[in-house]
Amino acid sequence: MNEPTIDPPKMNEPNMSATVSRGQEVFQSQEEYIFPCVGHLYQDPVVMVRGEGMKVWDSDGREYLDFFSGILSTSLGHCHPRLVAAVSEQAKKLGHTSTLYVTEPQVEAARRLAVIAPGNLRKSFFSNSGTEAIETAINLACIYTGRSEVIALRGAYHGRSTLATNLTGLSSWRPLPSFMANIKHTMAPYPYRCRFKTPCDESCAEAYARDLEEVILSTTNGRPAAFLAETIQGAGGFVVPPPGYFQRVAEIIRGYGGVLIIDEVQAGFGRTGKWFGIEHWDVVPDIMVMAKGIAGGMPVGATITTDEIASSWQGKTISTFGGNPICMAAMAEAMEVMREEDVPGKAVARGGQLRAGLVALAEAFPWIGDVRGMGLMQAIELVKDRTTKEPDPERTGAFMEAAKAEGLLLGKAGLRDNVIRFGPSLLVTEEEVGDALRRVERACGRVDAGARA
Repeated sequence: MNEPTIDPPKMNEPNMSATVSRGQEVFQSQEEYIFPCVGHLYQDPVVMVRGEGMKVWDSDGREYLDFFSGILSTSLGHCHPRLVAAVSEQAKKLGHTSTLYVTEPQVEAARRLAVIAPGNLRKSFFSNSGTEAIETAINLACIYTGRSEVIALRGAYHGRSTLATNLTGLSSWRPLPSFMANIKHTMAPYPYRCRFKTPCDESCAEAYARDLEEVILSTTNGRPAAFLAETIQGAGGFVVPPPGYFQRVAEIIRGYGGVLIIDEVQAGFGRTGKWFGIEHWDVVPDIMVMAKGIAGGMPVGATITTDEIASSWQGKTISTFGGNPICMAAMAEAMEVMREEDVPGKAVARGGQLRAGLVALAEAFPWIGDVRGMGLMQAIELVKDRTTKEPDPERTGAFMEAAKAEGLLLGKAGLRDNVIRFGPSLLVTEEEVGDALRRVERACGRVDAGARA
């Protein structure tokens, strides 16, 4: 790929020093032209220019092992040759048409999605992102039920629109002003920090689920349109609920006449060891939302539901770029690669390897308080000590910098920014997982050395 071109300095601008690196030059230009709210994971941001498989290179030529995948989006690695070919071939034939026209790539992508979706979910609406897919799902739930109140989980992240930020249960992702009276939040399961019992179990799942009923009875008109939840909370820190939780909340929300909306934006498409995270709990949602890894990194959001619920939307709607032929071609090809490669099976094998390595590191470094996740969606939570479980965001920041110094890219999350996320390509190899774990161990050593200094 060509490196991004940067306009030369204007006559009234000072020339950049000859000692400034290419990355610094690009970043300085970003600071001038891009919103300052566009954040970065590192003190010195990584300016990516090229990717291949599990590796990426920055503008100064440094190589990294990518274990965050653009927030779990490059699900088949960077620039997978079959995806590149599918995008290239489609771009030569038809680059754009709105949803006012029918295209084969969109129909084929929807067909392949219906094949792997749980239960009788088979009607899809395509958009550009998880945010838009969430918007579609909430609108659909309100239309279908004739109701307007929605309940979400604390600690959840659902996108960046006004509606999605109000559904989000993380203060750092809710810019002011942000308040919608028809959205309520219920207690989210958090086994490591369970409010009810240690270790957290099915009895706790019942207690968390009962809080949903209490929220319905005390803060709504008793007629909710929907309950919305991620199967595994992403920005919340890869939190996996205890057994039985989703079965009970499904019963409760349906008992009050609402629908169950499941957000699979991060957990979907084989990442947890099944095609969709909710399948671990044997629950079929009424509406399901997907994005990120759905098309190997191309911008696609999808909302899938039953024939009956889909048919309730009688008014006009359109997505100018949703269902774009190029993105749909990428999605259809990505799903075919996923099927051929058995990515759920790969996630179980390589996720087990990753998990075992992280558990071993937790035994060696007492500030790793918890190791959790499913498949290739794993996390470690960093604490000041294991007795109090006090979060340690400072050490987490130091760990991120140490991992970067070891050439390993990871993610950061959690209500208090003290969780490290691992979400590599679903095609990651045994050797690459081993390499990553060695880099993590060296990063842990760097953190300890820095704390002693």
